[in-house]
Amino acid sequence: MIPTKAVITAASPTEYHLPLQTLVDSEGVPKTALAIILDDLFASGIESAAVIIHPGTREAYLQAAGEHAERLTLIEQSDPRGYGHAVWSAHKFTGDDPFVLLLGDHLYLSAGESSCVRQMLEVAATHDGCISAVNPTHESQLRYYGTVAATRVPASHSLFVVHDVVEKPTPTLAEQELIVPGLRAGNYLCFFGMHSLTAGVMERLEEEVSLLGGGEKLGLSPTLAFMARSEKYLAAELAGERFNVGERYGLLRAQLSLALAGPHRDEVLTDIIEITAHSRPGCQSS
Repeated sequence: MIPTKAVITAASPTEYHLPLQTLVDSEGVPKTALAIILDDLFASGIESAAVIIHPGTREAYLQAAGEHAERLTLIEQSDPRGYGHAVWSAHKFTGDDPFVLLLGDHLYLSAGESSCVRQMLEVAATHDGCISAVNPTHESQLRYYGTVAATRVPASHSLFVVHDVVEKPTPTLAEQELIVPGLRAGNYLCFFGMHSLTAGVMERLEEEVSLLGGGEKLGLSPTLAFMARSEKYLAAELAGERFNVGERYGLLRAQLSLALAGPHRDEVLTDIIEITAHSRPGCQSS
């Protein structure tokens, strides 16, 4: 079933400001990161979205959403109890429906005609279970991502059947348990920050939330690992790039990529050359 709802998580006490950052989109129009995400979602066929926000930021998020504000449901996560808890916070919004899950601090740029979200929905049109977008990632970056153990779907270059999910594995663990046949040595399938999830995910999160003790936090990866053992769960390698605007220079990389993907590419390239020519070499650290 193709999801028509989306959930965007943006409640981190230290990173909730990131979706509110202003960039210039590929057409040269200033927009917040949130508005760019919503443009992509609604253009791909999503009808409504919930954003999990930090308490006290409601007005800022409504303003950042721009013309999409009326299609949003804003849900405060009053107690920051982990990513899985943040996703569960939207359970009344999603109900018994499947939903797309996105990170509010990630932007995506497709390498083809279809956006990354639309590519995900095209896979969902032929699969009733969970789907996670993945990207081959070098082992030096494993500490940042959830990683899947999977096998390639026969006759497909981009789909994999997920057997397990491990959050931020060590290279040693990955080498022992997460090697995917066909990937370059030292590379593993890591989450892209985009999922199409079933109502079963919310049901499992509900069970796990009910068992949380005081001060405990709930991640999402254990629930996804459970789903991999319970139903056919696919990973899809999408044609595109992700940009974590919270990383060092992440916002800059996202902005440059958006600018170079639009009609003002030549102008931007000229500016980059001029800036490079007139910049002074930075101090070299010892």
